[in-house]
Amino acid sequence: MKLPAPPTEKSFRSPLHHPRVAIVIGRWLGIAVTICFLTGLFSHFQQETPGWLHIPSRPANLYRVTQGLHVLSGTVAVPLLLAKLWTVYPKLFAKLPWPPSRQALANVLERLSILVLVSALALELFIGFVNTLQWYPWPFPFKQTHYALAWIIVGALLVHLSVKLPLIVAHWRATPEPVADSLPPAITGLTRRRLFRTVAGAAALAGITSVGQSVPALGPVAVLAPRKPNVGPQGLPVNRTAHDAGVTGIGPDWRFTIKGPQELSYTLDQLRQLPQSRSALPIACVEGWSQGARWEGIRIRDLLRLCGAPEGSRVRVVSMEKGGFYGTSELPPEFVDDPLTLLALRLNGSELALDHGYPARVIAPNRPGVLQTKWVHRLEVIA
Repeated sequence: MKLPAPPTEKSFRSPLHHPRVAIVIGRWLGIAVTICFLTGLFSHFQQETPGWLHIPSRPANLYRVTQGLHVLSGTVAVPLLLAKLWTVYPKLFAKLPWPPSRQALANVLERLSILVLVSALALELFIGFVNTLQWYPWPFPFKQTHYALAWIIVGALLVHLSVKLPLIVAHWRATPEPVADSLPPAITGLTRRRLFRTVAGAAALAGITSVGQSVPALGPVAVLAPRKPNVGPQGLPVNRTAHDAGVTGIGPDWRFTIKGPQELSYTLDQLRQLPQSRSALPIACVEGWSQGARWEGIRIRDLLRLCGAPEGSRVRVVSMEKGGFYGTSELPPEFVDDPLTLLALRLNGSELALDHGYPARVIAPNRPGVLQTKWVHRLEVIA
């Protein structure tokens, strides 16, 4: 029995596998990936700030917006990537020119860039999604891997675009005859316009049903969101509980210490006697969820004045947390001097729950939730 011949690029006759279709969907995917990359850089630099970069403390909700966009654009990119791959997969069956030539080299380079780009992008989206579930079934560190993959994607994308630039320019705006709307539906049963609507609808549906974890108005339809931002102690979710952090209880001998030009120590009752301030600030988590809250406590800048520290000081915040990556954090001068930055003692009108950092935690504007250190027992002026 004679086996059928292997497929070639010409075996796929649907006019939807046309460069124009791939370029339109590629534009949408490019926008999503660009937003995801830029907002991801902002989040990474918030957590690992290079010395030359100064991140402002205002707008107070900036991180809430950027991280919500980061997760939203990553979610929307999934159906766009699948659609993009569907439009171009017949190219996998194209024969390379032979004998070797400049065109053959360009084709090999194109295929290698696509292999790296698709592999890295698929892995990036997968581990990003799994991170929103707080599930890490791998031995490598998520943050560093996520950051490295982002740059690999950018590099592979630039190579791919440089190779395909003539084709992109040729089909950027033109409407090719093979997929004109006047033609009958393709083999798939879709016209070009219906394909675009289907892909756009799938991307919009993925976004709308997940973005409710950072946009309260869409909370009721956020069926794909892994977190409900208003569910948790005192109306606020908890990522890391006191039990997970090894903070099992706070005894009457607890003291809060400030180490600066002078070293001061306070009991919880003494902290309550200091002038109290209020801030309305969100907890915005790297997983994409965020929720606004009302905080009460002592301004960090007021505490530093008490110990004689000058304006523009940098502060290390030390938690009672045992282990983990965020037992300490640093507050740059912009955040220390901001009147919204508090050593918070109360949340939404009541004393902090233990899982929210009782007896004291830091809350500051435009900061990731992982840097809003809980169970604080010491501030150290370091510069």
